[in-house]
Amino acid sequence: MKQVQAAGLLERSLAGYLPRIAGIAGLTAVGATAFWWLGSSWWQLVVAAWFAAIAAQIGFLGHDAGHQQIFRSHRWNVRFGTVVSAAGIGLSYGWWVEKHTRHHQRPNDADVDPDVQRGALAWNAEQARAQPALLRAVTAYQAQLFFPLLLLEAVNLHVNSLRAVLARPRRRWAEGLLLAGHAAVFAGVLLWWLSPLQAVAFLVVNQGLLGFYLGCSFAPNHKGMYVPQPGEQLDFLRRQVLTSRNVVGGRPLAVVLGGLNYQIEHHLFPSMPSRNLARCRPLVRDFCAQHGIPYCETGLLRSYACGLRYLSAVSRTARPQPDPAG
Repeated sequence: MKQVQAAGLLERSLAGYLPRIAGIAGLTAVGATAFWWLGSSWWQLVVAAWFAAIAAQIGFLGHDAGHQQIFRSHRWNVRFGTVVSAAGIGLSYGWWVEKHTRHHQRPNDADVDPDVQRGALAWNAEQARAQPALLRAVTAYQAQLFFPLLLLEAVNLHVNSLRAVLARPRRRWAEGLLLAGHAAVFAGVLLWWLSPLQAVAFLVVNQGLLGFYLGCSFAPNHKGMYVPQPGEQLDFLRRQVLTSRNVVGGRPLAVVLGGLNYQIEHHLFPSMPSRNLARCRPLVRDFCAQHGIPYCETGLLRSYACGLRYLSAVSRTARPQPDPAG
């Protein structure tokens, strides 16, 4: 922490985010121009993919605001994060922050981390064996189904956002209005400019690719990494480093993944602006080497392979076993 503070890596400033915000605004303008120019055309599906990528980048901004990385004021981070998340991509900022905070507290801990709790996928043998019959077939081949299931991730996020707002309507009334406005404008523009069939196709492609993009951005970070055992006591440093993985690929990959490829540094210093994580990496790597703590970083494709191998190993516990007597 002393080294990081001395290097000024925790300094927060809106000015540092302005180029990124301007870039997203520029890409949005390009997409809007193409949408208007193409009119009622099936080429609009390319525009749908374009806007899916932009929406993911907006989501990364909401992520950074949720970690208090953009403004020095907590209140302004919340305001900014709420607007860009709810109005920009139709997700509840308040629900996501609560969920993501639990993930950061105990990553890969199935009792605490919501990202590895039982759902369509199982993250350990106990979850796999506890799956209901309807999901057991999915779990048995979850490694093969992982990437196709990511096409439904945006729908899952929207449903959970709506549930969170409806569960606390008085507390989250502003988010509710922004979510409703986002949905009304999105649907209204599509139906006004495209044929009904084209509008549905645009929505399916856009939301499917948005979920796929977000899922592929978060999947390399922890899947296949160390899983704390029940009752195991780890200090903060080891808990965050051992359960996280960096993905190497330089500046272009950092832009594509919103800086989340520096996951170890992000978990150790969650309020650090994402643009500073690359500069923090050698400090953390050297510190871990000095203390004999494994520091994992790998390429993007290898990170996916590690995650899929882990899912495959878990899924074998859910498959029917041959009868030895048979």
